[in-house]
Amino acid sequence: MKNWDEIRTAFQVARQGTVSGAAEALGVHHATVIRHIDALETQLGVKLFQRHARGYTPTEAGQDLLRVAQTTDEQFQQLEGRIRGRGSDVSGELMVTSLVAFAPLMVGALTSFQEAHPEVIVRYLTGDRVFRLEYGEAHVALRAGAQPNEPDNVVQPFTHQAIGLYASASYIAAMGMPETDEDFANHRFVGHDIAENRAPFLQWLARAVPRENVVFRSTDSRVMERAILAGAGIGFFGVREAEQQPDLVQIRPPREDWTAPLWLVTHVDLHRTAKVQAFLKHLKEYTGESSAR
Repeated sequence: MKNWDEIRTAFQVARQGTVSGAAEALGVHHATVIRHIDALETQLGVKLFQRHARGYTPTEAGQDLLRVAQTTDEQFQQLEGRIRGRGSDVSGELMVTSLVAFAPLMVGALTSFQEAHPEVIVRYLTGDRVFRLEYGEAHVALRAGAQPNEPDNVVQPFTHQAIGLYASASYIAAMGMPETDEDFANHRFVGHDIAENRAPFLQWLARAVPRENVVFRSTDSRVMERAILAGAGIGFFGVREAEQQPDLVQIRPPREDWTAPLWLVTHVDLHRTAKVQAFLKHLKEYTGESSAR
């Protein structure tokens, strides 16, 4: 049985008792109702209604079909209510994506958000590829760099991540503190395996330091951070994260040309839902509180 429109028509005929009543309830012409009933009876090979002067009365076969149709109609109504409710409450899955470099910020924000809204299940997706909001791959994206310009997305300026140059105390003890940028030629660095990386601070590193001085290379920011902490060389850390590492020594404070703007991106169809709006508000407040600490 492939055509639910015909079953819905039969259900309304049984409920209303007349073709005209069913047509009015469905908002169709009475000829459409008759055509649907005839087609359904032909497909099933049985009579679903007894026709008489007062209208239509279901046969035994019709009553069997209509019991299923009524249950299905009620289930669809319940489903519609649940789906509509998803737009007005803060529950279910919240999918957020960013580069893994922003995990220290996002994990804290997502954890405190989930504590405030225990019916939310958090899915935090990281990776170098751009997750497609228009395909439902995420509700909220945190992106860095040039302003995103995908159609049908809502883009909001968020904040800037302060980036500084750091080394471990053990590295400084072994190699000394570089006093000037010219001293960098005598030091080891931790950097990205792809020299042409678009991150502003890594572009600066490519200009300021000979490539052969970048002796520890990786494509994962977490690995680079661990290498800096282990004393492999000088490298970049977010200031907020560096402050939580007592063994780190700041080599150079944050510079404006090391910083890329951050953007919050949502799809226009989900931007105004209660769950997305609640998280955006929470993230902005959490970032402000973290910066003040």
